[in-house]
Amino acid sequence: MAEKKEIVPPKYDLDAKWDACLDLTLRRFVYSSLAGGFGGLLLFRSPVTRWASVAFGAGLGIGSAYTDCSRLFDGSPAKLATPEIIETPAPQVSSSDLLAAPEITETPAPQGGQD
Repeated sequence: MAEKKEIVPPKYDLDAKWDACLDLTLRRFVYSSLAGGFGGLLLFRSPVTRWASVAFGAGLGIGSAYTDCSRLFDGSPAKLATPEIIETPAPQVSSSDLLAAPEITETPAPQGGQD
């Protein structure tokens, strides 16, 4: 008797996507950490700055892997919402309005006293 196997289209194969994502993340983390370490050895003398360059390289690798993995899962990386800019025309002021004295109006004192 032949067994019937289901063939999942690559678009819906989550196991393959997770495998690819983990592989990509691990490779980019290691390669960028090594590049940061090598750059730190060439450029910096202090051990603290060398470790900082390794951490910076690791962060770059993880960040780029996150971006590619989010695209792989048909999503987009988290983006901040841009504020909507509404353009309103500035009020038109003539030169005679600038020279005229402003009107002074008195505002009544607030009513009600302290209890």
